[in-house]
Amino acid sequence: MSKTKIAGIKRQTKYSPNHIGNDGMIFNMTSECLKKMGYEVHDYTEAEFVLCDVEEEFIFNMVRDKRTISKLQKAEKDGALVVNSAFGIDNCTRGKMTSLLLENNIPHPSSIIINTDEDPTEKLEAMNASAFWIKRGDFHAIHREDVTYVRSVNEAKYILKEFAWRGIPNAVINEHLVGDLVKFYGVADTDFFFSFYPFDLNHSKFGLEKINGEAHKYTFSEKDLKAACDKAGEVLNVKIYGGDCVVAEDGSFKIIDFNDWPSFAPCREDAAPRIAECIDIQVKKKQQGRK
Repeated sequence: MSKTKIAGIKRQTKYSPNHIGNDGMIFNMTSECLKKMGYEVHDYTEAEFVLCDVEEEFIFNMVRDKRTISKLQKAEKDGALVVNSAFGIDNCTRGKMTSLLLENNIPHPSSIIINTDEDPTEKLEAMNASAFWIKRGDFHAIHREDVTYVRSVNEAKYILKEFAWRGIPNAVINEHLVGDLVKFYGVADTDFFFSFYPFDLNHSKFGLEKINGEAHKYTFSEKDLKAACDKAGEVLNVKIYGGDCVVAEDGSFKIIDFNDWPSFAPCREDAAPRIAECIDIQVKKKQQGRK
């Protein structure tokens, strides 16, 4: 019996700031798990995928380049199975993510989406927050400066102008939340969920965790957090996800970031088989649907 063929597309390294090795490892480990499950896996770089004709109808990927996403979306429209969906990856760009989470009542900080050439004064004063986070709205954070903490409206106005100078068309501005920063990873259609305090594991991308400081370790329900994250994944159309939330002293939490297929660095040994399991579930559903 011939093996089912599946294509895997690696993330271009410029979209793995300070996590090139970690992103590469979770991709390779997932690929190996799929091979052990009986799949014939063909690996591609984003550049190879864009330039060649991939024949596999089943595709798993960690892509971020807009050209790759566009080609994957076309493949999905033509009937290919893509995990994570390229439409879901696009939903995880900051502006779209913020809108979708707020519209679907996912716990999220008060936020505005604004063009970088606009004056944010009125909207920020109405938010009545002590500080803010300004994040590029058109894409994922690639550089440290794509996510900036500011302590006043005047500082926010300056950062918006800086974004405009850099050619960033719009930004998301979140209220700053006081509490414990908690990172999480999850895989849909499995029971895998992992959360941790980044200070405990010295885990960081840009070092911004220091703003919230060391965790007080307020009690919260990981079950409720998983349920909220699973719902966010459904809303955004991503199966393999990770992100950050802030837990308040009363145990309530708000999701401040949600990413398609992050590095899973602190838990990749446990995560990789479950990611492969999730992909396998989607492939089998597709195959059974044709019978």
